[in-house]
This record gives sequence, structure tokens and C-alpha cells, in this order.
Amino acid sequence: MSEAYMPGFGNDFETESLPNALPQGQNSPQKCNYGLYAEQLSGSPFTAPRGTNERSWLYRIRPSVRHTARFSVHERDHWKTGPHICDDVMPIGQLRWDPLPMASGSVNFIDGVRTMTTAGDVHTQVGMASHAYVCNAPMVDDYFFNADAELLVVPQTGTLEVFTEMGKITVAPTEICIIPRGMIFKASPVDREARGYICENYGAKFTLPDRGPIGANCLANPRDFKTPVAAWEDKDTDCRVHVKWCGNFYVTEIGHSPLDVIAWHGNYAPYKYDLKTFSPVGAILFDHPDPSIFTVLTAPSGEEGTANIDFVIFPPRWMVAEHTFRPPWYHRNIMSEFMGLIHGQYDAKEEGFVPGGMSLHNMMLPHGPDTMGFEKASESELAPVKLDETMAFMFETRFPQHVTQFAMQLETLQDDYIDCWKGLKKRFDGTIEGNWD
Repeated sequence: MSEAYMPGFGNDFETESLPNALPQGQNSPQKCNYGLYAEQLSGSPFTAPRGTNERSWLYRIRPSVRHTARFSVHERDHWKTGPHICDDVMPIGQLRWDPLPMASGSVNFIDGVRTMTTAGDVHTQVGMASHAYVCNAPMVDDYFFNADAELLVVPQTGTLEVFTEMGKITVAPTEICIIPRGMIFKASPVDREARGYICENYGAKFTLPDRGPIGANCLANPRDFKTPVAAWEDKDTDCRVHVKWCGNFYVTEIGHSPLDVIAWHGNYAPYKYDLKTFSPVGAILFDHPDPSIFTVLTAPSGEEGTANIDFVIFPPRWMVAEHTFRPPWYHRNIMSEFMGLIHGQYDAKEEGFVPGGMSLHNMMLPHGPDTMGFEKASESELAPVKLDETMAFMFETRFPQHVTQFAMQLETLQDDYIDCWKGLKKRFDGTIEGNWD
């Protein structure tokens, strides 16, 4: 990987895998060295402000127009796009799933994507989709690009090698990577099999949240985001490029690899981030802070302070607040929360929410600690406690998340999830002490 990358803030990088492959002093000389083609990949309008203008120059063996031939429709039954509302699916209720079963047979990364929820409208570039993925086979001669969205990949078990036009990224559990809209890539499990989560972002690109009164440090620091160095694949074999465009899938067959970029410079690039480098801040005297304090990346909407998507994590941290109910409090929220657990336990629900599992609490539906979590937190000695060996996350959006038929029919759906709050009994008896027996 190369040097630090600051998502959404206009950094400019350059990398080459052959000496003098990058032109100096101009972007598109009359003749590029090595017989390469110059090509610009734009991730923003040409006239976007300098701080948000994103583009990269690629110097490649063939121009990308040679990486497509005639397209044909390619159906993917389990990958859905918003708006996707199933009339026969109950749209409301607190939901939780055990992990998606590992793949049976030979399944590569894009064939193993399973949509759990969709939100918003891809045609107007707002909203998102939450997916789970399982795979156990490499994408050898299959390649993919998503014209609809950027992809946030969150491995839960098993490491992935993501080979993009701009180089290779190895991403393991407790790391994430972002694959920009329109970028060709293939992803393959390094280990025997892999499972994880994907947030497909239809809207404005992920960027770092403003820190406000926190100041210049903590949360996710720019130096910890990494871009790949240039690497290419030069093979003349039958290959297939798969495309997602306006919610539909297509495939085109070509006679070579499309990952043929020898050098590149610019600021529209894939990147990875190690969640263990996140520096959390929190209450050091009393009360539990809002979960927004754990935002790693945000995709803004047109309304200030209201995100299209927030990517939030719950990492290892110290709990020190005095006379305080320390787990997340009971709440209702205008945001819709899709959660996953990478490893360990989640402090509000020590049972039932397991690594690889998922939960959905849609907007304005109440949720919070289960009965056991409430009773334990209410009676605990409030000494400083380290929450360790844990990593949960949340894809949070301003839009309602509609559950897919696949998710509602999944055998791992916990039909009894709502019962985790069943034991929360009435404690009010008219006295100031209350009935805490």
C-alpha cells in the first residue's frame, strides 16, 4: 500500500510499476511511454469545488473502451437495488439474524452477494443497500464494476485480496476497504472461504466526518487510510466484465484482462482502513454519549447533519462513567440502523447477537439492551472496565431500510428476537426507590 489517503479531501497521489510510465508536467502527452494510453477516470463533476473534485489519470495497456464489447443481460437473483419493496414482506419490526451460512459449491465474491435491505432510490443517487457476502472461490477471469455506487467492504471472517485497476488491496477482518463507483476489480478469498458485509452507497461519497469541538485529533485519522501502489495484469485469455447499472446486471466478454494500468496519479482511488487505529472518545465522568461519536466515515446528504449513510463502529474502549447506565440506552431514532458483529460480544446484547450476525432497527422503532443486559448494567459495580476483544459496526441511514424477501425467508432469521425484551418488568411502585427486587 502507498501513503495516507484522506477520503473526500482532494489528496493527489502518483504511483508507477514501470520507471517513467508517468508523464511529467502534463497529463496526456501526444505519445505515452511504453505505448500506453492516457485515460481520465472522474469521480465528481468536472466543475466540482477543488476540495471535492475527484479524478485520476490512468496510463494503461488498452483504453477501457476495449474492455467492453456488446453487453448481454446477466441475472443476479440475490442482489437487489433500491427502490425494492416486496409487497408480501412485513416492512416493520425489530429483526435479527444469525450468520449467513457459508457458501456451498464454488461461489466467487460477486456471485456470493446477498442483499438484506435496500433504502432510497438508485436512479436519483440517494440511499444505500446492506448486503452480506460469502465466497470460497477466486474471480480468475471475471471482473466487475458498479456504475450505481461505491462499495464499502467489511470482512467478518477470511481475508480478501481486492485487485483493482489501481493495484491490490488485502483486507482482513477488522479492516475495511472502499471501491469507488465505476472502478473495475476482482476480489478473491485468500483463505479457504470468506464472509462479511457490504454497504452499497448510492449517494455522495464517503468522507471523514467533521470533528467539531473534538478538534484536530481522534476518531479516524487521515494518515491511517491507505491507497494501493500500481500493479497490473497482462493476460490474453477469455475474460468477462460484469457491470451493475441502474439496478440491472450485464456482462461483456473480452479477450484480455481489464486490470492493465501501469501507472496512475490523482485522488479518485480505492483505499483501506484498519479499524483498530480508530481513536475513540467518550464520556469520562457521567452519561453515555450518542453513537455518532464513533463515526468512521459519513456519506452526506443535502441536509446538514443528516447523513445519507454513517458508518459507525463500536470498538474496544474503556468505560469509566460514574452513576451511569453504561450500555446504549433505550431509544427511538429517525435513522435506520443495520448492525453487524465482526468478533467478540456487543455490550448491549451479550447473547443472541453473534459474530457474523446482523440486526435491523428501522427508523422510530424502539430498541436497546435486552433484559439480561439491562439487569447486569443496573447492578454492576461501576469501576473502570475495559471492553476488549469486540468490534461491532452499524450502517446507519436517514432512509427506511426495506427488507428483502431473501432476508425474511433466511433460515437464520431469529423468530424470537422480540422476546429478548420480554423480561423488562414494571418497577414503578410510587416510591422514590422503585421496585428493584
